[in-house]
Amino acid sequence: MGSRENIEAGELSSPLLDVDGGRNSGGDDVGGSSGSKQSGSGSENSSATSMVVLSTLVAVSGSYVFGSAVGYSSPSRSGIMDDLGLSVAEYSVFGSILTIGAMIGAVVSGKMADYIGRRGTMGFSQIFCIFGWLAIALSKVAWWADLGRLLVGCGMGLLSYVVPIYIAEITPKNLRGGFTTVHQLMICCGVSLTYLIGAFVNWRALALIGTIPCVVQILGLFFIPESPRWLAKIGQQKESESALERLRGKNADTSREAAEIRDYTETLKHLSEARILDLFQWRYAHSLLVGVGLMVLQQFGGVNGIAFYASTIFISAGFSDSVGTIAMVAVQIPMTALGVVLMDKSGRRPLLLVSSAGTCLGCLFVGLSFLLKDLQGWSQVTPSFALAGVLVYTGSFSLGMGGIPWVIMSEGHSSCFQAYVE
Repeated sequence: MGSRENIEAGELSSPLLDVDGGRNSGGDDVGGSSGSKQSGSGSENSSATSMVVLSTLVAVSGSYVFGSAVGYSSPSRSGIMDDLGLSVAEYSVFGSILTIGAMIGAVVSGKMADYIGRRGTMGFSQIFCIFGWLAIALSKVAWWADLGRLLVGCGMGLLSYVVPIYIAEITPKNLRGGFTTVHQLMICCGVSLTYLIGAFVNWRALALIGTIPCVVQILGLFFIPESPRWLAKIGQQKESESALERLRGKNADTSREAAEIRDYTETLKHLSEARILDLFQWRYAHSLLVGVGLMVLQQFGGVNGIAFYASTIFISAGFSDSVGTIAMVAVQIPMTALGVVLMDKSGRRPLLLVSSAGTCLGCLFVGLSFLLKDLQGWSQVTPSFALAGVLVYTGSFSLGMGGIPWVIMSEGHSSCFQAYVE
């Protein structure tokens, strides 16, 4: 048996990632065994069965909850400030405390997903979200609404890890990129529909509506299988093979994929327990830099400012917030869908480059619009520049930066380190 370094450089370097995307018919595979690609693994060329589709839809119900939480603060701003008597600073606390809760949830998400499973973690996160939405809807004072927002954030943090991981573990390699990107598509739908619904109902009703997808996912979890990889990891081989058979269909030959999962988990047993300090070894530097770097760029690229305060941006620029919100929805959903289609066709890197350039241009337009507002003779172009900037940013972010970092994080790291990286 080889050393830890040799094992990780081979089978554990990218357990879920199909780098060649099925285009390279010869040579060694990602895991370092030459036989699987040459003979053609059934899992690599599998089609999407009804159970894979159902499982993905149930999982991304959590992604919709994620999006509805992000989109909630923009349409509910004036109602909450008036009813609870909040100042701008106090409402900013309400809006931003969501991200604090998300950080708390993200810290424990990896370990929780390993201990109680992917389905258990999704169900547990929705309990947080339901109590959070109810606390917001029934709040009479600011701190009660803040507590509810914090609880929703904790649920978001758990969902942000477990949903893409679960989808990546149940889907065939040739479909994994597109299916995982549905996570971002449903986040986008959650944000967009919350914007639209918030234009017609008050903030308390909007919070109650937020509990509906939470209940849908909890009920749906009873009808979908657990991740075969997680079941194999905890030693339940028979249950793992049964779950894989449900996902691939009764008539599908799952022997090769089951053997791959079994060999992979057996290899994991020969490794010592991963420690967080192990992440900082030189051989993980490139993988860690790419994965964490993309997540940092995604979160610090201005998405929360635009998503949380889109209506405020439009009003401050002298543009109709309702028209601007509808325009955002009209751009956001099609661009996210386009990103899903292009994910496995054009590749991750080209989409990231185009998306990053577009988000940079969008931020430039928004900043320039308020700069021109203060200049004599140029203030009339401020609304147009603000609208263009927000739409360019939203469309570009939805195309690539919104979804691709999650895909890379979910498929590009060894299972023994995913809990720490995320």
